[in-house]
Amino acid sequence: MDPQTEIELQAAAFRRLQKHLMEDRTDVQNIDMMNLTGFCRNCLSRWYQEAANEKGIEMDKAAAREVFYGMTMEEWKANYQTDASPAKQAEFEVAFKENVTDKS
Repeated sequence: MDPQTEIELQAAAFRRLQKHLMEDRTDVQNIDMMNLTGFCRNCLSRWYQEAANEKGIEMDKAAAREVFYGMTMEEWKANYQTDASPAKQAEFEVAFKENVTDKS
């Protein structure tokens, strides 16, 4: 497979993952994703932001989230986010430290 085709397939897979999370499975909460997988929609938007910044494209966290979510974070929370139990919040603290917090 040539490199350009590989990039196009990777991009297509990413777009399908984004659609799945943003349209097909809005019921899946970020906290559940983080607790089970070590990443969530916010991580995906952060990785998008980091890739943009590496290319010299200025993008802040809010803008990256809006690109990924297709709406502002406030709109997403109002439409889809539910309250998390104390147990889920405790799990999240561990998952966040293990997967997101800078370990350097």
